[in-house]
Amino acid sequence: MSKSVAVIGAGVGGLAAAIRLALQGYDVTLLEARVRVGGLASALEAGAKTFDGGPYILLDRPGLEWAFGELGLDLDRELALMRIDPVYEVRFPEGRVIRFHADIGRTAEEMDRAWPGHGARFHDFVEKLERIHRDTLPLLFLSRPKARHLLRHGIFRHAMFLLRDLETVLRRTRLSGEIQNALAIWTHIAGRDPREAPSLLALVPALIHSPGAYYPKGGMSTIGERLLRRASAVGVDVRTSSPVQKLHFGRGLRPRVQVEGESMPFDAVVSNAGGLGTYLGLVADLPIRERRNMEGLPLQSPGICIYLEVKSKPEPPYLRFFLYPDSGGCRLFVRPGAVGGDTRIARLIAPAEPEDEERTLARVLREDWWKPLAGECEILATRTPTRWGREFRLYRNAMNPVMTRSLLRAGRLPHRSPYFPRLYLAGSATHPGQWVSFSIISGILAADALNQDLG
Repeated sequence: MSKSVAVIGAGVGGLAAAIRLALQGYDVTLLEARVRVGGLASALEAGAKTFDGGPYILLDRPGLEWAFGELGLDLDRELALMRIDPVYEVRFPEGRVIRFHADIGRTAEEMDRAWPGHGARFHDFVEKLERIHRDTLPLLFLSRPKARHLLRHGIFRHAMFLLRDLETVLRRTRLSGEIQNALAIWTHIAGRDPREAPSLLALVPALIHSPGAYYPKGGMSTIGERLLRRASAVGVDVRTSSPVQKLHFGRGLRPRVQVEGESMPFDAVVSNAGGLGTYLGLVADLPIRERRNMEGLPLQSPGICIYLEVKSKPEPPYLRFFLYPDSGGCRLFVRPGAVGGDTRIARLIAPAEPEDEERTLARVLREDWWKPLAGECEILATRTPTRWGREFRLYRNAMNPVMTRSLLRAGRLPHRSPYFPRLYLAGSATHPGQWVSFSIISGILAADALNQDLG
């Protein structure tokens, strides 16, 4: 008889774990609290309209291709991916604009017009990042990279880069402060300080200019839809509207999953309900010291999101950032229609802490910078950290621990729980990033850790 596994949460990581385990011969039950699968990559419905709703905006094609291949899927057959060009621009209050194209030469030329000589510096910087990215890429597919992995792949030569914070890495480029801020924009839009961010965030330009940034035709939700179809095909029992209330682990006993008063035994559990949400919300007997450590971790808020139906024809670039360097404020206008297709839905995104979320929402709506970009439009829906948390059952209305330099060096939460036998974790808390591909990879790695123990 095959062993039974419960997978909690049908985000893309949970779907990937369920598929992988089913392919390995396990009897898999996938439990999802919401009616819709896909987690934060799922679509949002407002009236008769359905559109991208989550915080995911770019796709990492190489990582996604590897992950789909491990699940028995051909990426090109499953998804129509459109390369984004130009990718983004950063606009400053005084009127300066920096635009990033897929082609590094074109990006460097535009920089040279405003900052003579800086285009060559940028080109050299990105070439260095591309080498580091190629060398460190194998670590992406390992559950918990150790020193021996760094030696095996020759990554120790990048040790100084890996130990630095993002601000130090960018400052050493001798690029203008505005260009440095534009390169750190992914940290700014998360509401975080580049001095605390890991150096690996500097690799984003290498991804944009080398393999490229992509967007799926039909939106990010098509990824979850394809994974759901694959899960059903390989025999996963998918149960939506089934919120898990508690996980019970006892010595020598099979784990039990409590759903709406029913306690179901399984041979193992994979949780895609968020690492902190699992340990601090679903299990009751985490060691006190570990509980305190986890409760003290800084959390990454999903921020606020305003969904607009825009009447005008979409114009590139796909992403338009507005940055207030002095105050640290950052805003993002997302226009999927600029990539291709006929979607008229745009998004306004801004960082916001829970205690200030409603004020931030009102402030962004009053601001003028985005109104010429949107033109005539209608607000379809809004989300704040509290609304994100309520809908997706997020621990303290947060997506995951903040990826600080210190946390990355200490290691993300392991896929194989060190506290509870036969508990495994999937999701962004176990992987260094918030890309869709990283979440899917994390599900595969969690499933493989389980199979190593039980197979």
